[in-house]
Amino acid sequence: VVPLMDFFSQLGTEDFFFLVLPLIYWSLDSALGIRVGFILVLSSLLNLFGKVGFAGPRPYWVSSHVQPWWPETSFGIPSGHAQHAMSVWGIIAVYRKQLWVTVVCVFLIFMIGFSRLVLGSHFPHDVLIGWLFGGILLWAYARYWDVAVRWLSGMTFKQQVGIAFLVSMLFVALGMIVIGLRSGFQMPEDWTINADRSGIEPDPIDPNGIYTSAGTFFGLALGAAWIHSLGGYQPQGPVWKRALRYVIGLIGVLILWQGLGAIFPRSEDLISFSLRFLRYTLVGWWVSGGAPWVFKHFNLNTS
Repeated sequence: VVPLMDFFSQLGTEDFFFLVLPLIYWSLDSALGIRVGFILVLSSLLNLFGKVGFAGPRPYWVSSHVQPWWPETSFGIPSGHAQHAMSVWGIIAVYRKQLWVTVVCVFLIFMIGFSRLVLGSHFPHDVLIGWLFGGILLWAYARYWDVAVRWLSGMTFKQQVGIAFLVSMLFVALGMIVIGLRSGFQMPEDWTINADRSGIEPDPIDPNGIYTSAGTFFGLALGAAWIHSLGGYQPQGPVWKRALRYVIGLIGVLILWQGLGAIFPRSEDLISFSLRFLRYTLVGWWVSGGAPWVFKHFNLNTS
């Protein structure tokens, strides 16, 4: 049972979606890919705000009788896996509007949330609120995406980039305010003692996620606006070219994501946070703009 639940939980992780997003955008459907990218980033930010705001424990923090099959460092409510599953798999179902796609997505949304209970990572209310947050975001996304795109399409490239940067800075400001309000939080001793059984020390008030999401948002927006100004990008060509694009693009992602991550400092100071924002800006830009430009330049996107 545990390996099966672990499999479903993997389908709700940010890292998994980070690999799926480029595949969709570069090789299958760029319109769906960019939607997946932005809803994942917004879901990550909303989840971080919710976790720090509620400051709820994990089941295995509270009780030594709960086996931590999937330990985490963050607070428990709302469940990020459940929320991201509802957001990402939900937008895929809404976009495709095919019965079989909807059935598969609903099944995955349920199983990903259920797996979090079996693995001892969440209480039932964590998952339910995660689904609720994801559902609200999905509704707003489906309702206002086209409106926002039409509004931005009437602006110049510089205006689009300026708005994207201001929004990313707003995310940083809101995130730091939320974290600041929890700055004096002390983990109850019994939570800490129980959590130590998992071998992973809780670090529930970590500001790095804010800069990760804000930087990725800005990078995605920057790249999307840039490639649009150059005529846009639509995945084309035979299967081998689609596969080659994914491999080449993923190498670029790994260089920027892991390569710069190994070089840049990882401290909680302004320089480290700024470099983290820059790193994820570059990753987002590469996914939505840089890699597609390379594909077009080297005729990897032709039939």
